[in-house]
Amino acid sequence: MATDSASLAAVYSDESHSSRLSRKSKEAPFFPIGLAGLTLACLYGAYKYKHRGTMSTSVFLMQLRVAAQGTVVACLTAGIGYTLFKDYIMKSDEVKKD
Repeated sequence: MATDSASLAAVYSDESHSSRLSRKSKEAPFFPIGLAGLTLACLYGAYKYKHRGTMSTSVFLMQLRVAAQGTVVACLTAGIGYTLFKDYIMKSDEVKKD
């Protein structure tokens, strides 16, 4: 098992950041969506923190954490649904055509 990870490390060691991002995007299409969501959540959180009014910092951070966790759960659910659809629904359509 250690040789498998060592050989994979050798294969991907010459890979640039942009080629790695494109490879990851092809392997998992929700990866770039997750990165964009992370960026938007951080920007939104920074903006709302600056304009939070009278709310204390700890309450604001707790609410932001709950919103971030809910977003992650929603994205994971959408990814699992997409994978199940692709593996079972689309696969059964290909079998019927043959």
